[in-house]
Amino acid sequence: MSAAPASAPPTPDGDAELIGACRRGDARAWERLVHRFERLIYTVPRRAGLNADEAADVFQTVFMRLHQHLAALQQPERVQAWLVTTARRETLRLLHERQRSSVERVPAHRDGDDEADPAAELPDPDPLPEALLDELQQHHRARCALQALGEPCRGLLGLLYGADEAPAYAEIAARLGMPVGSIGPTRARCLAKLREAMEALP
Repeated sequence: MSAAPASAPPTPDGDAELIGACRRGDARAWERLVHRFERLIYTVPRRAGLNADEAADVFQTVFMRLHQHLAALQQPERVQAWLVTTARRETLRLLHERQRSSVERVPAHRDGDDEADPAAELPDPDPLPEALLDELQQHHRARCALQALGEPCRGLLGLLYGADEAPAYAEIAARLGMPVGSIGPTRARCLAKLREAMEALP
């Protein structure tokens, strides 16, 4: 009787362990690493005002650079900080390119016509402070937990909190096919489920 084939070793969970496995060429570890941080990294350019295509460019550049610098990464346990800082630097680069392009299209400059520089709203390119990292991580966890919820919670919470200004309850009811009077109680139940989902995340 032939022996059963050995099962593949489990993919490591910690950030430093994932980096170590990626350095050894573990494709599953790389996929898990990208999946763990993809929403977090995508959030950086979007919060800075870049469009979806530009944010996708930032995302691809960040992970391409991580792959190139795997061996040189000195603090693999802080890969999240490295990724967010790299995403912010790439975001700043694109914002400055956009600004230069806009200036080149303007034939003359008049005092008092300065527009706000969106890059000025981003912190400097030094490593992110812990408070901002915590805020971005919480945002990332909330988005991951929201994706894990079923309907109607995912749709309802997305409409209520996914935009700067939530639609009126009547519009939400029409979109989701639910009574207006049930939106409040459903929201409370969905928020409780969201908290549970966030607590269950690694």
